[in-house]
Amino acid sequence: MGAEPTRLPGSIRFGEDFEFDLRACRLRRSGRVLKLERIPMEILAVLLEQRGQLVSREHIVERIWGKDVFLDTDNSINGAIRKVRQALKDNPEEPRFIQTITGRGYRFIAPVTDSQPQELLVVPKPQPPVPQPPTAKLSFSQWPAMLAISIVVMAATVAYVWSHGQSRVLPPSGRQMLAVLPFENLTGDPAQEYFSDGMTEEMIARLGNLDPQHIGVIARGSVMRYKHSKDALDQIGRELGVQYALEGSVRRDSGRLRITALLIQLKDQTHLWARQYDREPSNLLAVQGEIAEQISNEIRFGIGGYDRVNSPPGPALPPRTSEAYEFYLKGRYFCNKRTVRSLRQAIEYFQQAVRKDPGYAQAYAGLAEAYALMGAYTGTPQTELIAEARAAAKHALEMDERLPEAHTALAVIAQDYDWDWATAEKEYRRAVQLNPNYATGHHWYAECLALQGRFTEAFPEIESARQLDPLSLIIATDYGAILYFSRQYDRAIQQFRGVLDMEPNFPRAHMLVWAYVQKGLFAEALTDAESWRLRDDSPAWSWAMLAYASGRSGDGDSAKSALEQLEKLERKRMLDSLPFAVAYIGIGNNDKALEWLEKAFKEHSSGLTALKVDPIYDPLRGDPRLQDLLRRIGLEK
Repeated sequence: MGAEPTRLPGSIRFGEDFEFDLRACRLRRSGRVLKLERIPMEILAVLLEQRGQLVSREHIVERIWGKDVFLDTDNSINGAIRKVRQALKDNPEEPRFIQTITGRGYRFIAPVTDSQPQELLVVPKPQPPVPQPPTAKLSFSQWPAMLAISIVVMAATVAYVWSHGQSRVLPPSGRQMLAVLPFENLTGDPAQEYFSDGMTEEMIARLGNLDPQHIGVIARGSVMRYKHSKDALDQIGRELGVQYALEGSVRRDSGRLRITALLIQLKDQTHLWARQYDREPSNLLAVQGEIAEQISNEIRFGIGGYDRVNSPPGPALPPRTSEAYEFYLKGRYFCNKRTVRSLRQAIEYFQQAVRKDPGYAQAYAGLAEAYALMGAYTGTPQTELIAEARAAAKHALEMDERLPEAHTALAVIAQDYDWDWATAEKEYRRAVQLNPNYATGHHWYAECLALQGRFTEAFPEIESARQLDPLSLIIATDYGAILYFSRQYDRAIQQFRGVLDMEPNFPRAHMLVWAYVQKGLFAEALTDAESWRLRDDSPAWSWAMLAYASGRSGDGDSAKSALEQLEKLERKRMLDSLPFAVAYIGIGNNDKALEWLEKAFKEHSSGLTALKVDPIYDPLRGDPRLQDLLRRIGLEK
């Protein structure tokens, strides 16, 4: 049997016009609700419950976060008390409500009046927890009047919240979204950042495979934007579109490694559970995998015991050294920036990773992806780059067939260079089958479908990618590209503008120029094209943009001048033929355009994959030569 419950009045009045409503969890002044976050509100409830008594900081920690939780509670309490005082207009030097007892705690000193003394709210004390292994310590978040008992994405031990004396279990129907926020490095050593980042990536990979039908996990690219961020959890929840967040930290001292994890329900910022793990740091990568597995198992059991639908998406052969892993993380970071310079940096880091560990399959997959993208972004023939990409992708799959990244790399090679659409689609499907929460797999598969004109299938895939990686600039841009290809120009312009507002130098978002031209907004098209030309580190396409937009606007002289600049570049180094074809379409010379398209075909230009759907080529649609070209690249249907 549990202890006797604590009995609290439904609402408490204090001061001249303040009222704390325990049932609604609200603080009012003269009937007006005051905005106060959950933790400050919870601490105020504890102080009111024990009004007139000294409440120690240790007691506050136990009531709010639970015992044996390794968190920075001192700063949390200080900040929460400060916010309570601000809401109450209380002066800490001459307090009317909350008195600080230096070194000991706090006391609520204002007289109070129970507005409804005859109606008492019963707040049950928590029952003893289910026994846990000694390495995992459970913490309860106690809140005297919270919403119902929720069992959501928890461990085998149940975490409790309270409201109206009734409990409920969250049904498993529907898809819940979870963000693994960047684990905080508390070691005091910046050189250990790779380990806290690795912990984040490992948790994303493992949790993403628990039950993809019911749990979606936000991709690394979006959550890493919140590293060292001071943004409030409710703001992060809105920006990412998630219901739950997993926070964590890593600390090393005196030969001990301590990792904490905290699961939070964002709608009311309830702490569903917290865990602390203490290990010997003899093998950091092994510890990381072990703890990630334990946490993922706890969450899996907590949502109703769903079985895994696939094997874990992580590599069968993890990196053998922390240096290799750090190089891999840097490679991923630069690969996602999608500029010529960043892709070169990504290739360099992936190469260093495989030099440190020749058996590191994921690094080979990253290398394949970077090489495959490089040809499209440099504006140069990509035969040599594709050979490198293909070799790296095959090498990765020989070591680990379960790598979604390697399958997507192989798919994009089949799509962009081989024009083997059946193989591309098979590899994309294999990638999302291995990891349905793999945002890049959905993203690139959406592009593959769109290039074939299968827009009704493409939009759900790009939406899945967007949900899994909501802050990704490249996913947002390619969503705009699909809108553009499907002739939804107004929406495409809005999408491209949104990306460029966040990052003016993001290359692919300057597809905005093409959408402007199709709408007849020539002044806007020329302004953006000229602006991009001044920043572009691979200017072939920016000159082609200017030639095309000028020609379509009726300014033939400017179009020819831009074409001459493009030809000067060609004399200095070999360029992809496709920009020339686009420039000639702009000035109305369709025969020359088709000649350059034929050259682009011989070069296996990746840009030809858009030939079926890109409105740029509409002036050539009735020419049999274009139809023959579409047939040869597998897009005649």
